[in-house]
Amino acid sequence: MNNWNYTIKRSRRRTIGIELTPAGILVRAPQRASTAEIERVLKKHERWIETHMQRQAKEASLAAAAGPLTEAELKDLTARARILIPQRVSYYAPLIGIAPARIGRITIRHQKTRWGSCSAAGNLNFNCLLMLTPPEVLDSVVVHELCHLKEMNHSPRFYDEVFRVFPEYKKWHRWLKEHGGVILKRLPNG
Repeated sequence: MNNWNYTIKRSRRRTIGIELTPAGILVRAPQRASTAEIERVLKKHERWIETHMQRQAKEASLAAAAGPLTEAELKDLTARARILIPQRVSYYAPLIGIAPARIGRITIRHQKTRWGSCSAAGNLNFNCLLMLTPPEVLDSVVVHELCHLKEMNHSPRFYDEVFRVFPEYKKWHRWLKEHGGVILKRLPNG
């Protein structure tokens, strides 16, 4: 196993989880997990860790080459998103069967890890950086979050609804997984 530096965060959880953060490897572990158990899990997931660390390094390099987004650029992206994203929500909501009254606030932010989210109250949050992706990616995120107003989970029923409305979801979700990291890393101090 590589001699990775990692941080352990212990909690009342039952399993050991691995998370790659900008600061390095974070191991989330139960209170009583031994160092030997943690090292076994790291060894078991060595290939996954290596692959993702290499991907993060490549993304960081590409983001550095493109340069960080300026405050003016972020302001422009946010302004454009505040116009376009509610339009896309209005377009897809009836196709999904979501009544306008079910939709709460639509908030636009620039977040370092999330493209969108949906609260139980029906509030929708979107990342202004979606404006740097193909329109189909933006639509896939809008559909994903709107479908959470029907199913607040990632069950087969949830994905059945997503694919019913947006059959090419997998293709654009994959695009976001492959290219989104570079965009997120362009945030100042990203």
